[in-house]
Amino acid sequence: MEGNMKAVVLHAPNVYQVEEVEIPKPGRNEVLVEIKSIAICGSDPGIFGGKVLGDGWPPHYPFIAGHEFAGKVVELGEGASNLKVGDRVAGEAHCGCGTCEMCKKGFYNLCDNYGHSGHHHYGHATPGCYAQYQVYDEKALTLMPENVSYDEGSMVDTAGIAFNGIQLTGIVPGGWVGVIGPGPMGLLLAQMAKTMGAKTIIIGYQDHDRLEMAKTVGVDHVIETTEVTDVVEEVRRITGGHGTDRTFDCAGAGDTLDEAIRMTAKNGKVGVIAYPKVPTTQKALYYMVKNQITVQGVRANPNCSLPVLGLIGHGKLEAGRLITHTFPLEQTAEAFDTFVNHKDGAVKVVIHPNGDEED
Repeated sequence: MEGNMKAVVLHAPNVYQVEEVEIPKPGRNEVLVEIKSIAICGSDPGIFGGKVLGDGWPPHYPFIAGHEFAGKVVELGEGASNLKVGDRVAGEAHCGCGTCEMCKKGFYNLCDNYGHSGHHHYGHATPGCYAQYQVYDEKALTLMPENVSYDEGSMVDTAGIAFNGIQLTGIVPGGWVGVIGPGPMGLLLAQMAKTMGAKTIIIGYQDHDRLEMAKTVGVDHVIETTEVTDVVEEVRRITGGHGTDRTFDCAGAGDTLDEAIRMTAKNGKVGVIAYPKVPTTQKALYYMVKNQITVQGVRANPNCSLPVLGLIGHGKLEAGRLITHTFPLEQTAEAFDTFVNHKDGAVKVVIHPNGDEED
């Protein structure tokens, strides 16, 4: 495919604009995707600002970021055989080399060759989806059911991370799941936990619109932290003194990991999805050892796109309900402002680089 396309090009921290660049050509085992929907991720503002945990994202300027997307295959590169032109696909950020020890075990999110030949971290270390077109290795794409929209497909990366957290910790049917952070990740995770038979509690700080959204998608209990004296004690009260069997920190704000550990029941598990902002206290570590609590780190979403698309396609996960705002590519700055500042009740904000039509 020849010609130019529109893309959001980063030239320096927080210096970006929509401009015309050449449409990339797919290489071996790659395909060219017409990007239909881009979901803004919580990590994107940090990447645009050049302030992401010292990981070197973006790796250079100019750069095209973005990694939560869905689109349509429009061109095949040499050797591409698993997809065909016209296929509707959802993408994910991580694409491992396929040959290292971690990749062979299925943990391509932990690829030993990160940043080197054969590995891609789209939108982070490899150019991403804030564009009308982008090339992807076939391994990073999953066919979408016909009844899943592009907007819903753009949520698969976020939902996949939540699903990975659940896979790593397990869910206790009939037990309690606590989710700290009512953002898109927490809301999706709570929905999945409820679908799997758990009773759910979601906890947020002065985020009334998102807590109301939690009620809308069926969360059993919501806690607004400024309305209670002690969050951990409130969780104990709701659970009849038991605590949560599984707890997920999707906020990484203040002492949320500390609280997550202390609200968890004996022999329970804590999934840490958001990077902690402060060290865990001695009190929480003592509680962890004394009560045999397992703390599990969760990174990305390996092998999760297919089951998540199944959940969405079968109506078990209402991912689309979390999309509150959509914008064209030319209004990316406004979209970011809406997302970052939670304007007008924003939960998930989606950008349409090729217009609003579904085809």
